[in-house]
Amino acid sequence: MINRDYWQNRYQAKETSWDAGEITTPIKEYVDQLSDKSITILIPGCGNAHEAAYLWKQGFKNIFILDYVAEPLNNFSKQFPDFPKDHLLLKDFFELNEKFDLIIEQTFFCALYPNLRTDYVKKMYSLLNPLGKLVGVLFKNNFEKEGPPFGGNETEYKQLLNNFFKIKSMGECYNSIPARKDNEFFIICISKNLENNH
Repeated sequence: MINRDYWQNRYQAKETSWDAGEITTPIKEYVDQLSDKSITILIPGCGNAHEAAYLWKQGFKNIFILDYVAEPLNNFSKQFPDFPKDHLLLKDFFELNEKFDLIIEQTFFCALYPNLRTDYVKKMYSLLNPLGKLVGVLFKNNFEKEGPPFGGNETEYKQLLNNFFKIKSMGECYNSIPARKDNEFFIICISKNLENNH
């Protein structure tokens, strides 16, 4: 059963093989071309939140990080004591109701049971402000071993996302970290009802 206890136990046992130890190259290079540092950013299923650490150091101030368990949020808060405590969201992603300009996807989608993927897409859509974007990486292959992580393929992703988003970009990552080389898509998705604005 994948629940809060499952993830808590993974952190306590240091079984965090998904953790790259720092922001991964695809996300970093996307962040580096963002000029408006006032945008509101959500990182769901943030884990140790290396993406948030990088954003914070680059001067972004409206970052919100969400996780199902307290340990990674507490660790991040200790590392960055100036980070606003009310931007640390200890809750179920599906219970979140705020609005954001940018949502960063980094190993959250693949941690969810596949039967939650339609709900994930609907929720992402509902959390975005006008002109908001869902940006990040998705695994390019299905895995033989039962997840998490759970993989997928381009056809499946497009079928899911096309219902609520215009897929501005979905292509193989040219700049994946070595451990994920040839196994990632980079996506940029925009709310469907904003299609004519882009």
